[in-house]
Amino acid sequence: MEQRKIRVLIAKPGLDGHDRGAKIVARALRDAGMEVIYTGLRQTPEMIAEAALQEDVDVIGLSILSGAHMSLVPRVLELLRANGQEHVLVFVGGIIPEEDVPALLALGVKAVYGPGTPTQTIVEDIRRAVLATQGSAV
Repeated sequence: MEQRKIRVLIAKPGLDGHDRGAKIVARALRDAGMEVIYTGLRQTPEMIAEAALQEDVDVIGLSILSGAHMSLVPRVLELLRANGQEHVLVFVGGIIPEEDVPALLALGVKAVYGPGTPTQTIVEDIRRAVLATQGSAV
């Protein structure tokens, strides 16, 4: 029986105009056999949540370098809950101060990655988290 590929939405919320890291992560996930949807720059939380709903994703990866993570991430999570998508796992990468990481994790973010995180770590974390979610749903 063929298993469905993990579907990942990579999004750049806010006014951040630098997406090289997001594209590197997207490529690594695709190379690891995941289906990746990249939404492009300057996405609103509403656009991200709608894309996640339309694309039926398992995971959202938010890449944020602008410093607006403490307003953008909670809004994305709120919209996912409103859409009945509590099962969608959210990962955050970018320039996130250490002191904000516990708050993001408490909100429901699965992991936070800073600059220099090996892409293989992200791949393995996503696989492990999706497997754990699917295992608990069976």
